[in-house]
Amino acid sequence: MLAAMISATAWAQNREMVFQEFFDGSSMPSGWTVSGLGTVNWSVSPTNNAGGNANELMLNWDPSFEGLSRMIFPAVDLTGIAGVTFSFKHYLDNFHNPSDLGVATSSDGGATWNECWRESFSTTGIYTKSLDIANADMGKPNVLFCIFYEGNSVSMNYWYFDDISIYTNTNFDLGINVIDVPENIACGDLNIGMQVTNYGLTEINSIEASYQIDGQEPVVEVFNLDIPSLESATLDFAEAANFMPGVSTVKMELLQVNGTHDDDASDDILSKEINVHLDFAERIPMIEHFSASTCFPCVQVNATMNEFCAAHPDMFTYVKYVTDFPYPGDPYFTQECYVRQYHYNVSGVPQVFIDGSETESTTPSENEFNNHHHTMAPIDIRGAFYTEGNMIHVSVDLMPYNDLEGLTVYVAVNEKTTTGNVGTNGETEFHHVMMKMLPNADGTPMNFTAGETEHLDFSYDMSTTFVEEMNDLEVAVWVEDHVAHFIHNSHFLYETENYPYPVENLTLTEDESGEENKMSVLWDQPSDGNPVGYNVFVNGSLVAESTAETEYYFASDFGKFYIAEVQAVYENGNTSVKQIATKTNTWTVSEDTPVPLTMFPNPADNQVVLQAGSPIQSICIYNMLGTLVDSVTLNNTTANLNLAKYQSGIYLLSLTLADGSKISQRLTISH
Repeated sequence: MLAAMISATAWAQNREMVFQEFFDGSSMPSGWTVSGLGTVNWSVSPTNNAGGNANELMLNWDPSFEGLSRMIFPAVDLTGIAGVTFSFKHYLDNFHNPSDLGVATSSDGGATWNECWRESFSTTGIYTKSLDIANADMGKPNVLFCIFYEGNSVSMNYWYFDDISIYTNTNFDLGINVIDVPENIACGDLNIGMQVTNYGLTEINSIEASYQIDGQEPVVEVFNLDIPSLESATLDFAEAANFMPGVSTVKMELLQVNGTHDDDASDDILSKEINVHLDFAERIPMIEHFSASTCFPCVQVNATMNEFCAAHPDMFTYVKYVTDFPYPGDPYFTQECYVRQYHYNVSGVPQVFIDGSETESTTPSENEFNNHHHTMAPIDIRGAFYTEGNMIHVSVDLMPYNDLEGLTVYVAVNEKTTTGNVGTNGETEFHHVMMKMLPNADGTPMNFTAGETEHLDFSYDMSTTFVEEMNDLEVAVWVEDHVAHFIHNSHFLYETENYPYPVENLTLTEDESGEENKMSVLWDQPSDGNPVGYNVFVNGSLVAESTAETEYYFASDFGKFYIAEVQAVYENGNTSVKQIATKTNTWTVSEDTPVPLTMFPNPADNQVVLQAGSPIQSICIYNMLGTLVDSVTLNNTTANLNLAKYQSGIYLLSLTLADGSKISQRLTISH
């Protein structure tokens, strides 16, 4: 009896991983099987919708079925184990109506299943689930676990699953399961956090945690919150992290839980590599549509796409390729159309792709389109075209925000509306029809270096194409990973001879005109362009809009990295690609300047006290965009500032002392 008690106590206090699967491979893991319906609906998808790393398990609605489908894991040995915790992440992309998801176990090879959990879902979103299982199947040598779906598969589009874990229980254990920072971010300040899960039986009330970036000093914070057993929570750190371009490693650590150390230290530390871009551009989804005037099902899809385009003005780029099937005879079919058809392995029409992936149904759903449109892009595209007689002249600027290799830039000249390619399906006009690709359907292979603009020029005699009207053209440009069939970004070019040239000679330096800790952004007007103004961005935030000046100054912090971007603005709201300059602030106070300063508290709520070794004559208060928020004049070694009128945030205080010296100090206001 004593031995049994010792064994039970040891089991209760130490968590052991029984089974784990992250779907890192491109195919279904060995030993996984499907029973019931939907045997061909399960696969491994190269996505990370459920919140883990790519890849992940996916249940497809097609081919449709109605009933029960089980995804069964390989058998595990639970001899001597009275209970386990089962946890996983999942993401539902719902269409309409609810469907049931559940977990079940079997110890007789799947002849009978004991249901452990079932829940009905009808809302698109990310979910996590942890449940204790202590049924009759526990303690046996060959136990099967399954995730099951029950319902009509047409009710949903896709269901994704990842990070499946089965482990023995523990008494006291909090673990980090997610670092809440995207894998791709823009440089500058970013609020970060971690997701933690209480894997034990003891409720968690307080957590001391830290984050650290690339060996810098760790940021430590205490969180007071209640996390019941098997529940999860997100810890958001109050102090933002400052990320430099390149690859950064973020390390999260649980230092103390409930004022002590928990029973399992193996899940108290987690690291993640982050790709830090100079910035991001707005993503314009690229739609590629394969169709033919000899295709009867194409009629309805063309009509639906016309409605879609009308409902999403200026939010997409579009190219329609003509095919020579299902029946030959569409007069606008070209060899370049065939190249794109072969690229996507298109064997039937209508077929629509968005950013290189086939749409979930024949046309993109609103949810699918928004998922693409709301994802930022690592490269920006701007340019213009104009016509002279039968000649078209095209110029393109591309600004990458990260190093990108092995990509292809495609340029397509479309006619907005055609009527000369009428076939046999009853349609009398067609839209966005591709006439010519420049230089051809193979595109222009390119490698990109972050922050360096690439420029392309093309001219072509359109009389050799099927073009009907030279004043009815549009030019689509997109940047694609040809091998992965993934499009990073796209854009329709402006139809104008007034090309949106970017600014020149952009610099970002410490301001040497005074002793205050400020930085200057300076640039020259484009030598070949005549902008009406300039947009200025500092660390991703718009700080000056359509300014006529060619300079901008902002307050800065010593040792902090800054990125300045300037965009030329032209008539009709046309804009150039941004030009980029970066600098780490190295401004310092001269060695012979007395700098004794005491400021408390910091962070502060309603009041802060400043004490200096020399009388303070003035205090200038700047926000982090460099805007002067307030100024105070006085002549005293002590200053009491009332902070009630300022919003919460980080401010830079620039003090001028009676002896002529200046001191800068950062203040965090937290109401």
